[in-house]
Amino acid sequence: MALYIAGRDPRVPWYVKAAAVVIAAYALSPIDLIPDFIPVLGYLDEVILLPIVISLLIMMIPEPLMAEFREEAQRRLERPTSRIAAAAIIVLWIATITLTLWAFWPPPVL
Repeated sequence: MALYIAGRDPRVPWYVKAAAVVIAAYALSPIDLIPDFIPVLGYLDEVILLPIVISLLIMMIPEPLMAEFREEAQRRLERPTSRIAAAAIIVLWIATITLTLWAFWPPPVL
């Protein structure tokens, strides 16, 4: 969350923002250095490479700014949540799945 806040702050250097975009694109991309279908080795880039690169990115942000972004992230995490909204979303998902199954379920053969 702190890195997200840092990426939107104008005081952070442009090259840090560009590196953050590249890291996020790599993390979300289906193309990896080591393909995921290779047992054990496939996830090594996500488990080892991404944390190292993210820690380097954090070191590129000036420490006073990073402390400020961490405080803001902590403040945002303490916001109240709505259980009613969560319940409404769950009900919406259940209804969608139910209607999809009903629409595509084959009728019984007599």
